[in-house]
Amino acid sequence: MTAAPAGPGGEAAPTSAIVTAALTLKPAPPEHFDLAFTATTQPCPWPKAYGGDLVAQAAAAAMRSVTDGKTLHSMHSYFLRPADIGAEVRYEVEVLRDGRGYSTRQVRGYQNGKVLYVCLANFAAGEPGSAFGAEFPADVPDPESLPGTAEYLAERTGGTMTDGSKAYWSGGRGFDMRHLPGPVYLTVDGARLPHQAVWVRPFDALRPVEGLTDAQRDLAALAYVCDYTILEPVLRILGLAWADPGLVTASLDHAMWFHRPAPVGDWLLYAQEAEAAEAGRGLGSGRFFTRDHRHLATVVQEGMIRPA
Repeated sequence: MTAAPAGPGGEAAPTSAIVTAALTLKPAPPEHFDLAFTATTQPCPWPKAYGGDLVAQAAAAAMRSVTDGKTLHSMHSYFLRPADIGAEVRYEVEVLRDGRGYSTRQVRGYQNGKVLYVCLANFAAGEPGSAFGAEFPADVPDPESLPGTAEYLAERTGGTMTDGSKAYWSGGRGFDMRHLPGPVYLTVDGARLPHQAVWVRPFDALRPVEGLTDAQRDLAALAYVCDYTILEPVLRILGLAWADPGLVTASLDHAMWFHRPAPVGDWLLYAQEAEAAEAGRGLGSGRFFTRDHRHLATVVQEGMIRPA
């Protein structure tokens, strides 16, 4: 794939470097379990670090602990405390089981002496069997026909959006994101329905990550990007936008299943549904598809949604 062009003012083109920077782990002596790694949360204009950093870093730590060729097929996470931005998180990996067909790991993330994230990750050797995937949504326009976030926000202002959050949404997340029927940055653009879709693609080719194969890096990159928009169908049906004054959201728990591999370089469709909203919580689900309609992964996440 080619790199994204420079902005109209000649500013540097956005890149995917933030993604692979997040996935870069350093081995450390374990203090609690069998293996340990450290990683750094990436810059963002919010009071707390992006939750996808933690999911992707834990996935990378778990994958680095499995050395017999098994592939990550599912992970189930809880977010216990907010993480500091630009700070080191220590991931301790417990080897719960290594069998012939499946292996299981527990990963705990520590910062400032406290557990802030925990997950279980399962790995499969794979075996012959029948295949099925969810159906690709109908009547989806090509991503080339939709505006990228930078184009969409270029002449727009409003709500709590600052220059920093505008720049972050436009090019600071490592992925080009194109919404349909429209984004929910400043207002709910499009109908208040409990579903939407987002085309996603890295701004440029993902860089190699030490300790991970390209296939493992791509799985971790999916885990990284999935958290950005998974609550948006819930916001959409509730009539809420990210820049609404006083809106507070936080990831509570997260589950992800990886059905089949594919390079994360071309456009992927992230089709999303609002499943429920009640008592200050919302549940969203999503499916990743390739352009040729292969169902790659499924995501379910519950988050706190607290309007002003």
